[in-house]
Amino acid sequence: MIQVDARPGPYCFEPASTALVVIDMQRDFLDPGGFGAALGNDVTPLRAIVPAVAELLALARRHGLTVIHTRESHAPDLSDCPPAKHQQGKPGLRIGDPGPMGRILIRGEPGNQIVPELAPLDGEWEIDKPGKGMFYATGLDQRLRDAGIETLLFAGVTTEVCVQTSMREACDRGYRGLLIEDATDSYFPAFKSATLDMVVAQGGIVGQVAGLAALAAAFQNKEL
Repeated sequence: MIQVDARPGPYCFEPASTALVVIDMQRDFLDPGGFGAALGNDVTPLRAIVPAVAELLALARRHGLTVIHTRESHAPDLSDCPPAKHQQGKPGLRIGDPGPMGRILIRGEPGNQIVPELAPLDGEWEIDKPGKGMFYATGLDQRLRDAGIETLLFAGVTTEVCVQTSMREACDRGYRGLLIEDATDSYFPAFKSATLDMVVAQGGIVGQVAGLAALAAAFQNKEL
């Protein structure tokens, strides 16, 4: 059993029944010429967590955790994109429109790929999700149960949207979640801060939060 110094209290897990979920570290969200930047966002905070996410991935791989990568993405014919979602955003920069790196949030397009520094390895799970959360229309819940996964470590972007949605969905389905705070970020610093507070509020009503150093120390302590 691994015990991590976390908020609001210690987080304990067995590596064999734990998965690391890296949410939506896609070029369109992180790259200076991508969709996120085209919307007027500063992508610098998101790019800044890439080394921490890479370190987290290395840690998870070294200790045998299941590794899951998600992409927010849609079919080329938009058959999995509800009209209400498609109509959101700025005209000309909506899902499926031509963007700086191909059609926006469409599977297979250059901008929809995970940044090279964090590319999935053979055998790691890759989940294309048509919603903000990782469980909607993906079949992921059953796949996790079949694999005996009970606890989930979270990283990725953005903290307040796809990461938080996925954590809340996981909580509702009975999984215990730990968000690695320096391996997640938002275009808006205040949104990240508020989300971390929401996750740990009321005794950890959504999950728990810890730093990458605390997680690494917990693994090291187990080895001693």
